[in-house]
Formats: sequence, structure tokens, C-alpha cells
Amino acid sequence: MTESEPPFAAQTYRIGAVARLTGIPPDTLRVWERRYAVVEPVRSDAGTRLYSAEDVGRLTLIKRLVDNGDAISHVARLTLPQLHERTRGLSLAPTVETDRSPCRVAVLGPTLPTLLSRQGEQFTTLDAGVELVGAFEDEHRFRQLVGDLKIDLLVLERPTIQLDRIAQITDLLTDSGATQALVVYGFAPRAAVERLEAQRIVAKRAPVDAAELSRWCAVLHGHDKTPSATAILDGIDLASPIPRRLYDSASLARIATSSPTVRCECPHHLVQLVSSLVAFEQYSRECENRNAEDAALHAFLHAATARARATMEAALARVVEAEGIDI
Repeated sequence: MTESEPPFAAQTYRIGAVARLTGIPPDTLRVWERRYAVVEPVRSDAGTRLYSAEDVGRLTLIKRLVDNGDAISHVARLTLPQLHERTRGLSLAPTVETDRSPCRVAVLGPTLPTLLSRQGEQFTTLDAGVELVGAFEDEHRFRQLVGDLKIDLLVLERPTIQLDRIAQITDLLTDSGATQALVVYGFAPRAAVERLEAQRIVAKRAPVDAAELSRWCAVLHGHDKTPSATAILDGIDLASPIPRRLYDSASLARIATSSPTVRCECPHHLVQLVSSLVAFEQYSRECENRNAEDAALHAFLHAATARARATMEAALARVVEAEGIDI
């Protein structure tokens, strides 16, 4: 009833790929290794650090714990089961949104201040967790006053972004005292946007209105009640084994050709979904093996698709049982 997956060599990842997967900057990762032996990557013949899937899973869990207040020195030596147990408690901890201070936002740019002066009430009342405390067209005046505003998030408007201007943006963020930044831009090369995102600065293509800007600020500050993509995917652990298939291709074909009693033909539709996920799971695994540059992304896609496929197979199993389909 099941199909075994073809064996393939254990995947390893370079430090840049690990940084993208875990959210840990390469410099921080090197310090953690040197001071706390958080993982022990192997070295290639050329001396390059190579991390295993288990290393990536371990680092992902440690990053979550550190982000939630644990000291790296306290969690660096925990075993993988201990890390799983400790992070499991994070999802059970209640969050009290009413006790959280509003996100204090300042805006700097040529047109957004004028926009917000017209739609400011919409901006400040759309989300109770957002407070506009300053809007500036002049950078000099912004630098003079921003220290007294105690802002949490800086919204910076730029008609264009070039790679040689990234340092100016990061300097403004540092000088403002804000912990987060949203850059609204007109035109920018992809490399510049990726450089910003690598420094945890969100880039949003113009135009934006006050309502959209308020929603983005709420999301970045954590007041948005819709789970983020990161939160949804936090449970995907590359160190965990890929779920085995519940139905092989022949079984799926028998289910698809059955005569269900329900007129909505759910079994047929579920078979199509599972078959598509199986195909993409295979595709992402093959990309993972062939393309070294994108190995980290494809490993993640493979694991995410396998989990989605296993979920839909479980749903299909319930329908098969309910319909009494003989396979």
C-alpha cells in the first residue's frame, strides 16, 4: 500500500543557507558555535562549514527559544528532545494582547506624511495597536526630534533604492531608536530588496494607503491576529523524518474510480490533491539533490509538502472509511 522513497545522500547546508532557514545571522551563528558549541558542523576539504538537517532543526528550535527570552547559554547544550519539549510550551503560553503597548510609528518621506495628514484618522483608528507619533518630510528635522518620540517602528519612504544607499537606511533605523523598519519604495533592483530583507527590514512596493500601512505596522509589531507565515511553518523540522506515504499510486487510482455515495465526489477531489502533492514532493526532492545553490529552499519545500501530503492523506483515509471504499 505504500511506496518507499529512493535513497539519497544526506543533505548538508552551507552557513548562508542555514542562516536563511533559521533566521540566525552568520556572524551570530559563528559566535554561538565558538562560545557555546551549539552545533558542530563538519568541514569540507576546502574548510567550508557544512551543517546537517539535524543541525538546522536544532538551530531553528534554539532560535525560537532565544527569541522568547531564553539565554543562549542556558539552551545551547540541551538535547534535541529537550529542545522540542521546551518549545512545545511556547505555543501553550497565553498571550495577553490587551497588556501590550501600542506600536509607536514615525514616518519619514516625501509623500507619505501628506497622505497621512489626509487619512491620519483612518491610520490611527484602524488598529488599536498602532499609534502615529510623527510624520516628517525633512530628514534633518526628523533627526532632531525622533529621539524624544521613542518609536518602535520607522516607516521610511524612498522613491528608489540602490545597493549603495542601503547603509543610509540602516543608519537611519539605528539613529531613530526603532527596533523595526518598513521601507516603502517606488523602484529597486531585486538585490537591494534582498539586502534589506537580510537585515530584517521589510520592503513594500508603493503605492500604499493609510489603511494598508496601518495593517503592515500592526503585523510587524505583533498586534495582527492573523498567524504569520513564519508562525504557521514553525513546526516544520528538517531534522524530522519525512512522513511515509499512506496510499501508493495504485490505491489512489482505485479510490478515484470508486463510486462514492456522496454526490460532491470528495474522494475524487482528495485523490487529485494528494496526487499533486506527491508529484511536487518528488519534484522538490529532485531539485534539492541537483541544485546546490537552492538546496536549503528545496529541502524546506520538500518537508513542507510532505507534511501537507500526510495531512491530506489522513483526510482521505477518513473519507475512505466513511464511504466504505474497498482498496
